[in-house]
Amino acid sequence: MPSLDDWSSLLLSLKLGCTVTFVLILISPPLSWWLAHSHSRLKPLISAVTALPLVLPPTILGFYFLLLTGPNGTVGHLTLALGLGTLPFTFPGLVVASVFYSLPFVVQPLTNVFERVGHWPLEVGATLRASPLKAFFTIVIPMTVPDLMAASLLGFAHTLGEFGVVLMMGGNIPGETRVASIQIYNHVEALEYGQAHWLSGTLLTLSLILLVLVQKYGLSRKRI
Repeated sequence: MPSLDDWSSLLLSLKLGCTVTFVLILISPPLSWWLAHSHSRLKPLISAVTALPLVLPPTILGFYFLLLTGPNGTVGHLTLALGLGTLPFTFPGLVVASVFYSLPFVVQPLTNVFERVGHWPLEVGATLRASPLKAFFTIVIPMTVPDLMAASLLGFAHTLGEFGVVLMMGGNIPGETRVASIQIYNHVEALEYGQAHWLSGTLLTLSLILLVLVQKYGLSRKRI
C-alpha cells in the first residue's frame, strides 16, 4: 500500500507539472513564433540554447542551475539582494529548472506549427488594422489551440518524469522537493519494490494517458 510520503511525492509532482506547464504556455508561443519567423543573427544561438535539454545529461543542467542560483551565483546574488532568498532546494527552484528542462518539448513542436502557418494571419490582421501582436493573439493562437494543448500535454508529461534536474536542484526534502521520481529511487534503494511498483505504475499510466491525448490532438498531423 502507498504511504503518506508516496501520496505527498505524487501530489508534489502533479503540482510541479501544472505550475511548469502554466509557465510554458505563457512563454512558449511568442518564443516559438520568433524562432519560426525571425531572421536575427541571434536565432541560431537562441534555438541552440532552447534545445540544450535534448542533448545534455539532466545532471549537468541541474549542476549549473545549482551554481547559478546558489548564494555565490549571479542569479543567487540577485535573489538575495531582493530579499527572496536562494532558489536551490525550494519548490520555486524546481519550477525554474523544470521550465528550462521541458522548454524544447513545447517550443519545438510549436515552432514547426508556426512555420507551417506562415505570415498570412498577420497579413490578414493588418488588413483589419490590427497590430502584429493583436493579430498573433486573436488569429494565430485561436487557430492553433489544438497544437498548443498537445504541446502543453507533452511538456507536462516530460515534467512528471524528471529526475536528474530535480534531484540536483531540489534535493530530497519530504513535502518540499521530493517528487515521485525521487521517491521511486528511494524505494528501490531501500529494496521496497512493492511501493516502487505502485508509484512507477501510476506515473506510467499517467504518461500513457497524456501521450494518447497528444496523439488525439494531432500534434504530429499536418492540419495546416
